[in-house]
Amino acid sequence: MKTQTKNLPHVVIVGAGFGGLRAARALRKAAVRVTLIDRNNYHLFQPLLYQVATAGLSVDEIAYPLRGILRGQRNLEFQLAEVQKVDMENQIIRTDLGEMSYDALILAVGSETNFFGNVSLAKNSFGLKGIEEAEAIRNHILHQFELASQTEDHAFRQALLTFVVAGGGPSGVEMAGAISELIRLVLRKDFPRLDFSEVRVLLLEAGDRLLTHLDASLSQAALTALAKKGVEVRFGQQVQAFDGRTLQCTGQEDLPAHTLIWTAGVRAAELVDGLDMQQATQKRVQVLPSLQIPGHANVFLIGDAAYLEGKDGKPLPMVAQVAMQQADTAVQNLLRWLRTEAVQPFVYRDLGTMATIGRNQAVAELFGLRFRGWIAWLIWLFVHLMQLVGFRNRLVVLINWAWEYLLYERAVRLIAHSTVREESWSAHKL
Repeated sequence: MKTQTKNLPHVVIVGAGFGGLRAARALRKAAVRVTLIDRNNYHLFQPLLYQVATAGLSVDEIAYPLRGILRGQRNLEFQLAEVQKVDMENQIIRTDLGEMSYDALILAVGSETNFFGNVSLAKNSFGLKGIEEAEAIRNHILHQFELASQTEDHAFRQALLTFVVAGGGPSGVEMAGAISELIRLVLRKDFPRLDFSEVRVLLLEAGDRLLTHLDASLSQAALTALAKKGVEVRFGQQVQAFDGRTLQCTGQEDLPAHTLIWTAGVRAAELVDGLDMQQATQKRVQVLPSLQIPGHANVFLIGDAAYLEGKDGKPLPMVAQVAMQQADTAVQNLLRWLRTEAVQPFVYRDLGTMATIGRNQAVAELFGLRFRGWIAWLIWLFVHLMQLVGFRNRLVVLINWAWEYLLYERAVRLIAHSTVREESWSAHKL
């Protein structure tokens, strides 16, 4: 760190997701020195992870090196490290590289997959929160088709070709639709000798409708679009266990399947458990309206890990736009705190929400207006394209999307065996 910044207040930001990166950028002109800590050296555009998982995009198209993003910010230093504990009493961050003190702290640690203590699900199903998981899903799906193309065992082949997604929220709907399109539009051409009537894509939802955060008419539109794409949607289905070969659900016969993608639950990152603060649903820490942690005026918690209710009395959703808006407020309040001025409450401005169901199909609720079908899909494309970091990424993703749309092709159909789960090639007659 340059000599002239050493005596400035030290602001540490933990997490370089949507909220953390936004906060770091917002402090670029402030009279502080900033340290951004993350266990990865890149910013990940999580909303498009499912496209990596379904061979539509490669990881370098939805991730961008943090040092490249923040290269021109003179008051910032990036540190690649795993934060192990936050000691708010002594104002110390403990990482796998050692300790770091701070004057003010912004925690933007995000969320992780919640298996609700179910060991079999945690061990045998796939989450979708990071690059490694997305690539593992892609490799696994392609691997199932390779196995299915070589086995003579009908029951084994059907189990290989049964793909189950648990959770009817945006991630589950988008994943189920993308898997169906990968199979129908691409893999059908790659494996002409397979009987694709044996392939099944199922979406399981414990409740009674999809996308409960949207208007009921849009939920029905999503259901209709999935049905047209060959996705079987089952409501009132709560997954009880999965051993990698058989799926057990409430009130249903066991389902032979070798693939379960779990999008049915998330919780605040485990790091916040060690804060010893009151936690609400999904292990989110209750924060003050100013986004400060009670009793620690110099610590701000934003994004998925923060619990704060909106004007309707409901907890704010765990989405990127909440994290980014909270980052702006947290930075403003942090600077007010440094100047011993009164902090201001966070006010969420709901810009809307959307979900895509594959080619030409999406649903969106924006500024009180509802869209579906082709129009909603174009809106979804534009919004996600513009939110990507870096001109190169936007250009490459646009080219890939155009290629897929015109030629019904997915370019990233490569199996990296290092991330393929163990599958017995000799367990059945090939």
